Amino acid sequence: MKNNTIITADDHPLLLKGLNDLLIERGYNIIGSAKDGREAYALITKENPDIAILDIQMPFLSGIEIAQKCKTNCLSTKIILITLHKERELYEQAKEMNIFGYILKEFALEEIETCLENVLRGDHYFSPKIVGKLEKNNVDNSILDDLTPSERKILKLIGKDKTNKEIASLLFISHRTVEKHRSNIIHKLNLEHKTNSLLIWAKQYHEHLK
Repeated sequence: MKNNTIITADDHPLLLKGLNDLLIERGYNIIGSAKDGREAYALITKENPDIAILDIQMPFLSGIEIAQKCKTNCLSTKIILITLHKERELYEQAKEMNIFGYILKEFALEEIETCLENVLRGDHYFSPKIVGKLEKNNVDNSILDDLTPSERKILKLIGKDKTNKEIASLLFISHRTVEKHRSNIIHKLNLEHKTNSLLIWAKQYHEHLK
């Protein structure tokens, strides 16, 4: 299985060397390395490796952009991304791009073998250290789909600490209409009718209210 071809890319020479040294020591077949995204994509198109382990942020092309180009051009190389970031947006982009592996740079050396074992079996591996953090703050989007556009606007404003009076003024509706919307939102989100329960929810999940 370790005969599978691998290329690596990172714009930090020491991190790239550390990764390559570890993989070579463990018997993996590294056939090339790149120091930026453009070099990495050129290597992928030239060598058609089984796996490309890429830093997510590099000059010229990011790991996500390389994955997009590989997908567009029907290249079979499986992409593993190494990232410093725990943002949900990048995580969701990686899933959409059918990225096979997604691990944090700070844990890369301890997780890369587990990741590679999964990817070589044809499975996806998203670091539990990222998934755990994001899923803890996850929300079922189907619940949000039940909210009307007006309810979403009100929820967003609640998350910005706006009072009922301020919301009524901003949306040109009556105070009573705001209260009715609040009551409907609480019901749809299955929240307890406690003081500030809606405010706490709106602040915790504000990134979903686009």
